[in-house]
Amino acid sequence: MKPKLLFLLVTLFISQLFNAQESIHAKLIDSTTQKPIPFATIELNKKSGVISNENGIFQMYLGKKITKKDSLYINCLGYETKRVAVKKFTDSIIVLSTKSIELNEVLVSNKKYTVDEIIEKAKENLANNYDFEYSKSRLFYRQSDNNNIIKNTIDIKKSTIPEINQKFVDSILYIMPKNSGNYTEILGDFYQKPISKDALKLDIIKASNLYDKNNEISFEGLEEKFNNIFKKHVKRDSYFKIKSGIFETKEDIDSSLFGKNKEVDKDIEKTKAFIEEQKKNEAERKKNFLRYRKHAISNLGASSCIFEDSHLNFLEKSNRYEFELLDYQFLNGEFAYKITFTPKRKEDFKGVIYVNTDDFAIIRLDYENVKPLKKFRLLGISFSHYQTKGTYIYSKNNTDKYALKYAEVELGSKFGIKRPLKIIEKNKHTKGRRKQNEISTDIHFQVANIVKKELVVFENESITETIFNSFKEKAKVKPTYLPKYDPEFWKGYNVMEPNQAIKDFKSIE
Repeated sequence: MKPKLLFLLVTLFISQLFNAQESIHAKLIDSTTQKPIPFATIELNKKSGVISNENGIFQMYLGKKITKKDSLYINCLGYETKRVAVKKFTDSIIVLSTKSIELNEVLVSNKKYTVDEIIEKAKENLANNYDFEYSKSRLFYRQSDNNNIIKNTIDIKKSTIPEINQKFVDSILYIMPKNSGNYTEILGDFYQKPISKDALKLDIIKASNLYDKNNEISFEGLEEKFNNIFKKHVKRDSYFKIKSGIFETKEDIDSSLFGKNKEVDKDIEKTKAFIEEQKKNEAERKKNFLRYRKHAISNLGASSCIFEDSHLNFLEKSNRYEFELLDYQFLNGEFAYKITFTPKRKEDFKGVIYVNTDDFAIIRLDYENVKPLKKFRLLGISFSHYQTKGTYIYSKNNTDKYALKYAEVELGSKFGIKRPLKIIEKNKHTKGRRKQNEISTDIHFQVANIVKKELVVFENESITETIFNSFKEKAKVKPTYLPKYDPEFWKGYNVMEPNQAIKDFKSIE
């Protein structure tokens, strides 16, 4: 073969590979306000696609050789559908224009309903509109856990152990991370029957866990310091009395504190039994990861208003809410009523629903709480579940019924404790008084926690019960640890673009 011809063939082959892996990365903004547009659906040829994140940013891996016929279709509630030829796509900014609606457009084939009639029809058509049968979804799930220590003080009032003094305690509090984040991401296929809590199966394709492992190392070091101090001053056969005001409990000393020496431990680690135990623990971690995330995904979807006994009960108990028809919106060639709901008396949530004007399906729900959902304060201990807000978006699947496209829930809580605390070592085997040592303190802690859960469904299809039963769930994946955000980890996979907090995350060196 001539060198020139070989070069052309190699170039063509590389070009095809490049096209097959081509991706599109862009930001959606409003043509008037220039603000980012979140939760827009971006589809390739009106098939599988992705959703823009809270900053209007998306990335899509095309996974095929692009032709002149390939187009992106961008849909978002209240905006005109935009078609972009993939071959001609060059911009990193895509501008969407709002869709102005004349009332006579909406009412051409619909009579004028009152807002209460619309809500009743939405309830009546739940079973017909939504797919409650067996389905398979390719999805991406992200959970963000962020903790912020607002207050942490420990005042040493008395200590019979010299090493445990105010300076030592202050040094511990100083190195404790005031802010910590933990981000878990999963891509997988989810098999389920939505109305059944047991009909759930998850096939995890890939998963990551982004957090600072150095925090674990710091606490391990602290544990070792405490162990060394206690081994020096505490007797093996003692027990602890832990008192806080009128509350008291008894704790035996962990025998492992006075365990075997490190040389023996090293020998044990080399045995086959230890290796088998490690394998067993690894398998158990995979099982637990699969089980926990499977139910987290299921619970997120099942919390929507379309299910009975949902905490979002404005459909089930509509007489407890005030509804107002505000406007009409446009989505993907169809119209929707924009309706607000607010509680009359004791209910917890307010929000906005968008109801299709033809079939009365709720295609989007935005909600937030109007008061703390739980509040507790007694004897120096306090807890407040002060925030719950979220979004649900639905679109039609291959059976022409609505299925979940996107879900987001954000939960906020605070926990505090302000109480005296005594730790007393007692020993009934010694002569004289039983009390051996005492540490008396006043503690004041307050911690805020924000948990955000996001779920994007890229593809959803109806399946038979036979297909569901034939799939055998296997716990084969554990999340890959990431010490900092890695843009290459999800390369080649369609996921939801991370927010800036995730992109900026980095473990402390």
